[in-house]
Amino acid sequence: MALPTGYLTTQKNLDGILTAIQTAKAPAKFTQGFLAALGYKSSSDRLVINVLKNLGLLSADGVPTQRYFEFLDQTQSGRVMAEGMTDAYADLFELNVNAQNMSRAELKNKMRTLSQGKLNDSVLDKMAMTFTALAKQAEFESLKTVASEGNDRSELPPPSPEVKDKSARAPEDPPPKIGNGGLAIEGLVYNIQIQLPESRDPKVYDALFESLAKHLRS
Repeated sequence: MALPTGYLTTQKNLDGILTAIQTAKAPAKFTQGFLAALGYKSSSDRLVINVLKNLGLLSADGVPTQRYFEFLDQTQSGRVMAEGMTDAYADLFELNVNAQNMSRAELKNKMRTLSQGKLNDSVLDKMAMTFTALAKQAEFESLKTVASEGNDRSELPPPSPEVKDKSARAPEDPPPKIGNGGLAIEGLVYNIQIQLPESRDPKVYDALFESLAKHLRS
């Protein structure tokens, strides 16, 4: 487990720096000169550059990322900050999913554990202070809402594929069947009644039935 290496020695100018970033045109590269042009020239102010890199707002060489541009939208900046903190302090949030609500003393103890006791108390105090100051700029509820909406969409069943070959799902029409006393054609049954003439000559009946069978087969 690890912690981000960037931290501030004072938080007094953090709010002003972040506001200045949102109101200024994004630079091709975020340098100490750009920060000075925003009105923040002290050595303690320059430490914010590493913090921005840890949050994923800047690349390792100081180039603004997509997250930086999203942060410029003040209606989204709280969510973007929460997203950056969740990534930067991933190990801390694994220990406590609501790490943003922890006290400064609690943060120091968790960070001491994560750093395996390699950081002195002064550094841990500044790191905890930096985390707390950033958390005030973050809106974690907005981040949870976006994540929840994404999960809801992912649980929706995929749309049924359109069946293009109708013959694949439509069985062929069965051939006509001759039932008991009736002829079935395409689901319909025809009952045929024949009134036989009165005759004692069996040849008359044989001729009638032979003719009837011939027409039914045609």
